[in-house]
Amino acid sequence: MSRLSVNQNKLQKRLRRLTAEAVTDYNMIEDGDKVMVCLSGGKDSYTMLDMLLYLQKVAPITFELVAVNMDQKQPGFPEEVLPAYLDSVGVPYHILERDTYSIVKEKVPEGKTTCSLCSRLRRGNLYTFADEIGATKMALGHHRDDIIETFFLNMFYGGNLKAMPPKLRSDDGRNVVIRPLSYCNEADIESYAQLQGFPIIPCNLCGSQENLQRKVVKDMLQGWERATPGRLENIFRSLKHVQPSQLADTALYDFVGLRIDEQAASRVLNVMNL
Repeated sequence: MSRLSVNQNKLQKRLRRLTAEAVTDYNMIEDGDKVMVCLSGGKDSYTMLDMLLYLQKVAPITFELVAVNMDQKQPGFPEEVLPAYLDSVGVPYHILERDTYSIVKEKVPEGKTTCSLCSRLRRGNLYTFADEIGATKMALGHHRDDIIETFFLNMFYGGNLKAMPPKLRSDDGRNVVIRPLSYCNEADIESYAQLQGFPIIPCNLCGSQENLQRKVVKDMLQGWERATPGRLENIFRSLKHVQPSQLADTALYDFVGLRIDEQAASRVLNVMNL
């Protein structure tokens, strides 16, 4: 690649720094780890792989990277694109062929969004394959904006407060999922993907429409950010500073047993200072 401009260099450094901070803050990668990098062919997963390759070079620990793409047999899927790219950057990889496309088309009525079922099938297959190859971590390309959107989706449509954690252990305990781009915003990732010229594979090969609820939330958040720049960063920061005693979940805080502290020191009221 040609010499980077000043702004391009700043963009690359910012993404590398934020990725390193997220990996460090959550202890995502440890010495000797085998990290399975889930590569979809989109801007996020390409950028994640690029960042992890850099960390692999400069980190004070040793870890292995292996890329895995799941070919779900959508019509028109360009099978040659990812192998050619991965060969060019020297990353070992597996192409996992699973015809989930047929299952989705069979189960989902015509005109309905297929994204939810498609995602569950893909995730289940990837979890199993990570176990088969002895991967100690599974890296997914979700970024800060994905996490915030998921938080509001769950609040508005699910009635609960949860998002995508930067690090997660699967329910059966056999997989640890990491999201190295958790601190990176989507606009930076999109700019970086264009700068690097990643061979993007569009996620519309199955003819599915974008999840309408997520689009509504995304548009809302982008509107907030345009009106008040920095709002999304504040929202994400709030996810890292949760105070259960200021919410209403009796499973997280003992509101039922809350009483005055009989041992607390007496409060002296100084009327003159009122």
